[in-house]
Amino acid sequence: MTSVDRGVDHADSVVLVQRQTELLEQIATGTPLPQVLTGIATTLEELLPGSSCSVLLLDPDTATLRHGAAPSLPTAYSAGIDGLPIGVGAGSCGTAAYCGESVVAADIHLDPRWDRYRNLADRFGLRACWSTPIRGRDRITGTFAVYHLVPHEPTSREEHLVERLTHLASIAIDHDGLLGALSESEERFRRAFEDNAVGMALATVSGVLTRVNRPLRTLLGRSEVELLGSSLDDLFADRIPRTRDAGHEEYEATTRTADGLVLDVVVTVSQIQDAGGDARALSVNVLDVTGRRAAEEERRRRVDAELAQHAAEAANRAKTDFVSALAHELRTPLQAITGFAELLGTLDLDGERRTAALDHITAAAGHILSMVDDILDVARIEVNALPLTLADVPLAQTVTEVLEMLDPLAVAERVSLKAATDTPLSVYANDRRVRQVLLNLVANAIRYNQPGGTVTVDWVADGPDVRITVHDNGSGIPTELLDRLFTPFDRLGADREEGVGLGLPLARGLTEAMGGTLAVRSVVDTGTTVTVLLPQSPISLVE
Repeated sequence: MTSVDRGVDHADSVVLVQRQTELLEQIATGTPLPQVLTGIATTLEELLPGSSCSVLLLDPDTATLRHGAAPSLPTAYSAGIDGLPIGVGAGSCGTAAYCGESVVAADIHLDPRWDRYRNLADRFGLRACWSTPIRGRDRITGTFAVYHLVPHEPTSREEHLVERLTHLASIAIDHDGLLGALSESEERFRRAFEDNAVGMALATVSGVLTRVNRPLRTLLGRSEVELLGSSLDDLFADRIPRTRDAGHEEYEATTRTADGLVLDVVVTVSQIQDAGGDARALSVNVLDVTGRRAAEEERRRRVDAELAQHAAEAANRAKTDFVSALAHELRTPLQAITGFAELLGTLDLDGERRTAALDHITAAAGHILSMVDDILDVARIEVNALPLTLADVPLAQTVTEVLEMLDPLAVAERVSLKAATDTPLSVYANDRRVRQVLLNLVANAIRYNQPGGTVTVDWVADGPDVRITVHDNGSGIPTELLDRLFTPFDRLGADREEGVGLGLPLARGLTEAMGGTLAVRSVVDTGTTVTVLLPQSPISLVE
């Protein structure tokens, strides 16, 4: 259907195009919505002499119509229908907004939909009202109404004019809603940006600052003019990455204030993307963690100091115990040497008694030399200066000799000794030191066993190594004491007289010096197992 068919002449089209252009320019330039809607209503009133137009806006939260524009309607009437609830029987405008279709009341006196508002209309001489819903992008946003002072039916020309202007009103209302949402969003961002307790900045994709908030200016002690144009690379040094993924990264860094103070910060950088998903800017958050880092460092220093103090106290206690034990250990053989030397010097002993005295002196001196050797060995191990010559050491023969040497001690303690195997395996180690390790381990197993107990020595190939185990079924070692087993001179509070607390530390040090490992597993009231791993001899591997 053409414009002519609908009763719209050329003059109407010219006026509509001219006014529509003016109104669209107002919409584009952000002219307030009431002013734009007033211009739309005035346009129709100019084209329809004798009519009065009204635009009401629908409030979706309250389902009521609010005043938008009514340039020629009485102000009191507009105030009377402001806040009109929509629904059936709510006049022309309320019904049109509720039903979503045009409502024509050709004679308000006769239209039942005006029953509640007829007196208000009569006060101002209004006899006809035609209302059309204004449809926005996703809902009805208001109504466009045309009033007459006499009964009136809209013509096709009027329908076309109202259709055109109602559409223009929908554009204005939608645009105002978008601008309002955008303004609200920008205000929220501005408040979140400026009032945030964390330093924030906006930067170009290349990292040049374009905007900074007050907390960041305060943190760095610089003005906005000083900061704008600076790059992230210039501001933040010594970066340590924390997390990084597409469009987001977080790193630790240092920055320097205007007065030269160095701060520790955590920087988070996120991309701001456009509608196409391309980065158009960067959002930067800067969190000052200097105080927190200082507190953490102070806590670490205190913990380290406490640990060092405890270690020093433990070392002092161990040394005190060592001196006490060493004094006792030396006193007994020295008394034997002194006593038997005195016998030799004052008494005329026969050959047999003279030989026995010399044997006691020799044994006591050997015991003293053994303790001195152990102490020196521990010292050499600690400075990695223990001389070692490695060779093939047959285990079956070595274990047999160790058990024979310690048999008198086992008999005295009523403990049985046995080798669990006679497998002909050899280790690539130092013969004297292997013997020394086994002597210490088996002697400990005997001393800390129980009457009727058993000490078992076993060995088996374990890949390129040989696993040697010394097991006893004594009282075991409490878990809380296991960490102290390898502290030199620490006797774990033992009240036995033997030893100065060097056996296990020396055994492990010697084992590690030969390229092996030593570990202890113990269960209270069940027993203790010491496991030694030493490299297997090439001869054993061939066999």
